[in-house]
Amino acid sequence: MLFSHCIALLVCLASCQAKRVVVDWNIGYVTASRDGYVTRKSIGVNGKLPVPPVHITQGDTLVLNVVNSLDQPTSVHAHGIFQRGTSYMDGAGMVTQCGIPPGANFTYEYAINQSGTYWIHGHYNHQNSEGLRTPLIVYDKDMDKLPMKYDEEALIYLEDWYAAPLEERTKEIWNPTDPTSPPPPYPSGLINGINGNVTQVVNMEPGKKYRFRVLNMGTEEWFKFSIPGHKMTVIEADGEYSDPMTVDGLDIGPGQRYSAIVQAMDSAEYNYIFNAMLYSDFIPAAPGLNPRYYTGLIQYKAGAPIKLIEPKADSKMEWTQDIKMQAYDRMPLLNVSRTVNTVAGLSLLSENQAQMILHQHPYMMPSKVPTLFSAMSMGELAADGAIYGPQTDAVVINKGEVIEILLTNEGPLYHTMHLHGHSFQVTEYGPAGNSSLIGKPPAPVVRSGPYPMRRDTFVVPAFQYARIRFLADNPGVWLFHCHMDIHFALGMAMTFIEAPKELQKTQHIPQTLKQMCLAQGLGASGNGAGNQGLDLTGLPALSE
Repeated sequence: MLFSHCIALLVCLASCQAKRVVVDWNIGYVTASRDGYVTRKSIGVNGKLPVPPVHITQGDTLVLNVVNSLDQPTSVHAHGIFQRGTSYMDGAGMVTQCGIPPGANFTYEYAINQSGTYWIHGHYNHQNSEGLRTPLIVYDKDMDKLPMKYDEEALIYLEDWYAAPLEERTKEIWNPTDPTSPPPPYPSGLINGINGNVTQVVNMEPGKKYRFRVLNMGTEEWFKFSIPGHKMTVIEADGEYSDPMTVDGLDIGPGQRYSAIVQAMDSAEYNYIFNAMLYSDFIPAAPGLNPRYYTGLIQYKAGAPIKLIEPKADSKMEWTQDIKMQAYDRMPLLNVSRTVNTVAGLSLLSENQAQMILHQHPYMMPSKVPTLFSAMSMGELAADGAIYGPQTDAVVINKGEVIEILLTNEGPLYHTMHLHGHSFQVTEYGPAGNSSLIGKPPAPVVRSGPYPMRRDTFVVPAFQYARIRFLADNPGVWLFHCHMDIHFALGMAMTFIEAPKELQKTQHIPQTLKQMCLAQGLGASGNGAGNQGLDLTGLPALSE
């Protein structure tokens, strides 16, 4: 269903003392036909899919008790939550923890001092793609400090859903006997966990202001969301507040979230519709498949006639652009300490197998010791990126540095990039490579204003570069990766080892996490190979 909350209730919740919110998850397989067409094995919680959203108030502690009823390890990541002082709770499989073994349990504790729109999803073997995902809504403790006041909320979470599991689709790409690319799979769209063609109504009352929280929890494709006849004033991107910016609609890549204030009509004479378009710019257009169009009802009065408003042409619509947004807290443009050059690369191995690269090598999930455990146990050597193994593509950064990431994309694919443990300033986009290959002129150079918008997930379009900046103020081990799961699976990721000296002094890995590794025959200390010093014997060979 669609969730609405009265502002009075939110104020009441925020005024209460901080509390521990306990959520119990038994993660297991379910058989579901989420798109109304294909029934297949998926991953749900407590025997259900979709997974119910989690609601909490800023300052509370979320206690997430996880039981693993799968036949493979699992882990859970709170996307956008910084995990300050608790990097071992980030949930990235074999980065900050070993997976929770089948039949075992583990309790995540998140002390949440942020507010905004987030989500929780599986982060082991890309279980996110199989349904293990849900919104995490963190209500503000002080509602008077928001960019705009509103009366009620509506929650819209959008997903792409594939007929085949990610593992099968990845095997097609990795098939060494077939040098050609497999045909593109066309997903269906889900709205609030169910077939987008049968979504439930959004109730609105005349004269009220509504905060629409809209999330793209998909794995590969984009959504455009709009309500014809209603303007949307954006106030949040990925948990960070912005100056109010009025647009016609939201253009949302996988992993991204927006909040927008929508002013209701003055009367209940008519009902209206909302539009959700599922699309991809980098696979062939096909009628009824790409794009796919979904609609839902904005209901002012049951039984009232629907007033159909012809939407403007897509090219005439004013869609969200983070580079044009300004941070509400007026944080100025950070001065860069050093730049890390990255590239969105795609290539074929000698065996006709596809791989992707972000920094120096295609990323491979560590197979011996979680990267965080290496950083915590290797003493002064933790500051040497080599000890983590080349497959982690590790870059060590120092406390207090301002890191600029320059991501150059000279190919025809779009990528949505997520940085764990931080939000970052989006400072510049510009042309890269030869865009005439897709029949487009070079993109213009576009720079942020004096107070760049911050977020935790950004999009680098085809044949463009992007620059982002973040302050290294959160010691830990943090992934930076493409949030299109198939690109992540093919190696488009790298690791930031942030302030390892301070990390060793201030954080302590819980014994239960170490025991979880040892129970699976994995290491809880040592370098990336589980050895001492620079001896990396035992690591798998790099792909060539």
